[in-house]
Amino acid sequence: MKIGFIGLGRMGKNMVLHLLEKGVEVVAWNRSPEPREELKKEANTLARGRLARLTAAEDLDGLIGKLDAPRIIWLMVTAGPAVDELLAQLANKLNPGDLVIDGGNSFYKDTIRRANELKSHGIHFMDAGTSGGIEGARNGACIMVGGSQEDFKRVEPVLKVAAVPEGYAHLGPAGSGHFAKTVHNGIEYGMMEAIGEGAAILKYSPFNYDLREVFRIYNNGSIIESRLVGWSLAEFRSDPDLSNISSVIGSGGGAGKIKGEAHWTLKLAQKLGIDTPVIEASVKVRDNSDKDKENSPNSFRNKVVAAMRWQFGRHPVKKS
Repeated sequence: MKIGFIGLGRMGKNMVLHLLEKGVEVVAWNRSPEPREELKKEANTLARGRLARLTAAEDLDGLIGKLDAPRIIWLMVTAGPAVDELLAQLANKLNPGDLVIDGGNSFYKDTIRRANELKSHGIHFMDAGTSGGIEGARNGACIMVGGSQEDFKRVEPVLKVAAVPEGYAHLGPAGSGHFAKTVHNGIEYGMMEAIGEGAAILKYSPFNYDLREVFRIYNNGSIIESRLVGWSLAEFRSDPDLSNISSVIGSGGGAGKIKGEAHWTLKLAQKLGIDTPVIEASVKVRDNSDKDKENSPNSFRNKVVAAMRWQFGRHPVKKS
């Protein structure tokens, strides 16, 4: 198997390393050179013990030229204009029959539009909503796939390698994968907020709880045992008061009030006539987290959520 891969940020780089480790040949490109050099160093280390066939392209033409038609190119870039700009370039460079996969967090209507635009050039397009954080990218992710059945079968060998066992599925036509990932992130917001609220109640309760002990118990056989609880426990063990975590949670891909997929989930639910009080409340907390007083119970609640974001995605929530 051989694919092209564009976008070598936190998720992209680790996905490429995982693919290489599993025997997939990868031609990778990133607009800025530093991530390319970092990937080459890590791939060289990986290759000492096993086959790791990486080609780091210097530009987009170099990536395309090193792939045999019909090509498969996976995108892992920031949702929004960056995707449109890149696809516009690819549309003029790729051949009919080539396949592009958007593995980022794009809005599903944008995905449908892009699929139609590329179809006019004879280029195939799929969406692959990817979950699991950096750990999942490196060791096997959860992948929600949209596109034609024919294209899914074509790319399934790569998906099977990229995903954790039983961790991928073809969910429907173009846009369905990103739609499912959007709802996933809305659920994630609600779950993380509940954990943060519970941790704050424990911390400020009449009992002198050691949150490391409580969360250790929570994460061993309880109903709420989960990766999110485990990530909270990891942060409590390294910094019990979360003194080095910002209480401004952030959403989407950055800090502050950047609108993320949970906001999209709320709009979709509203159009469908579905009440979503839990997700709505969790989004409101994030949007207003910069207004909570430092060292207050609410700021600690926010820090717990931010700490989870650091654990699974290395989002910028550290104070130093």
